[in-house]
Amino acid sequence: MTTSFERGKSVWRLVRAAFRRQRVRLTLALRVTIAAALALAIAQWLGLPLPLWAVLTAMVVTQVNVGRTLKSVIDYLIGTLGGALWGGAIAMLVPHGHEWALLAALALAVAPLAVVAGLYPSLSVAPITATIVLLIPTMTQATPLASALDRVLEVVVGGSVGFAVSFLLLPSLAHAQAIAAAARALEQMARALRALLLEVVGGRDSNELHRLQDGIGQSLVELGTIAAACEHERRARLAVEPDTGPLLRMLLRLRHDLVIVGRATQVPLPEPLQSRLRSPLSGLAEATADYLSTCAGELRRRRTAPSGQALASAFANYHAELAAIRQQGLTRGLNAEAAERLFALGFAFEQMRQNCKDLERCVTEWAVDGGS
Repeated sequence: MTTSFERGKSVWRLVRAAFRRQRVRLTLALRVTIAAALALAIAQWLGLPLPLWAVLTAMVVTQVNVGRTLKSVIDYLIGTLGGALWGGAIAMLVPHGHEWALLAALALAVAPLAVVAGLYPSLSVAPITATIVLLIPTMTQATPLASALDRVLEVVVGGSVGFAVSFLLLPSLAHAQAIAAAARALEQMARALRALLLEVVGGRDSNELHRLQDGIGQSLVELGTIAAACEHERRARLAVEPDTGPLLRMLLRLRHDLVIVGRATQVPLPEPLQSRLRSPLSGLAEATADYLSTCAGELRRRRTAPSGQALASAFANYHAELAAIRQQGLTRGLNAEAAERLFALGFAFEQMRQNCKDLERCVTEWAVDGGS
C-alpha cells in the first residue's frame, strides 16, 4: 500500500514538472481553444454569413503573450480593411460577368496586395481578404459592399475575442517572459564560462564551444522576439515596466565577451603562463559565473542586483598577476599567436567587467522596488 502511494506521488511530481515545463504552450492551447469557441458562438449569435472567418481570426491572433496578440490583432485588422476596400472597389468598378473577366478582376485584386504583403509580411491577410470580397458575391446573392462589410465585421469579432481571451484568461505578459528568457541566458552564460575557464590550461574542443555558444544564442533570439512584444504592451499601457532594449543589448555584449574568451582559451596558454594564470583565471571564472547566476535569480525574483565586491576582487587579482607577468618580462618570448590570445583574453575580461556593471544596473532597474 505504501509502495503504491509512493509511486503515485512520484507520478504526480513528474506530471507537475512536465506541466511546469510546458505551461506556456499548454496555456496557449487553452486560450486558442476557448477563443475559437467564443468566436463561433458570437458570430452565430450575430448572424454573420461566414462564421468560419471569425473563428480563424480568433485562432490566428491569439498568441503566446498579450503583446504579440495585440500586435497580431492590429496587423490583421489593418490588412483586412485594406483588402476589403481594394477588393470591394475592384468588384464594383471592374465588370466580371464571365469567366475571363473574373480572372482578370481577380488578378487586379490580388497582384498589388501581394506586392504589399511581400514588402510588409504583417499585412499578408490583405490579398486573401480581397479575394474573398471579390468571389463571395459570385457564389451568393450578396453585393460587393455587403461582402466587404461582412469580412471586416467577422475579423473585428474574431480579433476582439482573441485579444479579450488573451488578456483575461490566464494572461501572460511579454515582460514576464522577457525576464525568464534573460535569466535563462544569464544561467547559460555562467555554465559556459565555467566550462571555458575552469580548465583553461587543457584547451577546449571547438564542437563543445559551438554547442555552448549556440544555446546562448537561441535564448537571446527568443528574448529579442519577446522584446518586440514588450514594446507593444508598453505603448498600449498594458504594462508599466522598464524598456527591454538595454537588457537585451547588455546580454548581447556579454555573449560577445564569451565568444572572445572561448576563442582565446581554445588552445592552452604556453608555460610558464599556465601555472601563473591558472589560479587567477579559475577564481575569476568562478566569481563571474557566480555573479551571473545570482543576477539571474535576483532578476527572476525582481530584486536588486547582488553586491559585486567578490567579482571586483577577482578581477583585481587577475589584473595584478597579469601586470606582474608583464613586469617580469614573461610575455616577451611569446610568439604572435600566443600574445594575441593573451591580450584578447585581457580585453574580453575588461569588457566583461564593464558589462557586469551594466548588468547590475539593469537588474536593479527591473526590481519591483526600483532599486530603492
